[in-house]
Amino acid sequence: MAKRTTTRTATVGRGGKTAGAASARRGRAAAKPALLSGGNPQIAKAAGDAPVQAYIAAMPGWKRDIGRRLDALVVRTIPGVRKAVKWNSPFYGMEGRGWFVAFHTFTNYVKVTFFKGTSLRPIPPGGTGKDARWIDIHEDDLDEARMAMWIRQAAILPGWGKS
Repeated sequence: MAKRTTTRTATVGRGGKTAGAASARRGRAAAKPALLSGGNPQIAKAAGDAPVQAYIAAMPGWKRDIGRRLDALVVRTIPGVRKAVKWNSPFYGMEGRGWFVAFHTFTNYVKVTFFKGTSLRPIPPGGTGKDARWIDIHEDDLDEARMAMWIRQAAILPGWGKS
């Protein structure tokens, strides 16, 4: 019985990697975003709901529920809100007014930042910057009524940057 051998050929791309390996890496990256320090999902900068939902879906553990609740709260409180992912964080804003709130995943909490937080009443407790203030949300302490109050106030103020 003759021994049969097969030879595979691969196309080698830049950096010495095979095309098949590169394709597999792209498929894995598209399926599950990398988590950066603190478990923050690495999502490419993009506008719209889809990248925000991808970010939320990639948030680890209990933080995913906080992300879903925050997103739903903003949408329910501010009809027509614009969304985007910038700097690996979901941003929410108003057309022509700029961004008013964003959140970011950390190891032990989700930080919600109001870009004009010093103008909110009461002022959110975190931060010492010129305008921005934030609140750190832990597993069981999202006060939706207070957060909705701040979101309503923040949405009518001139925001940060262009939305």
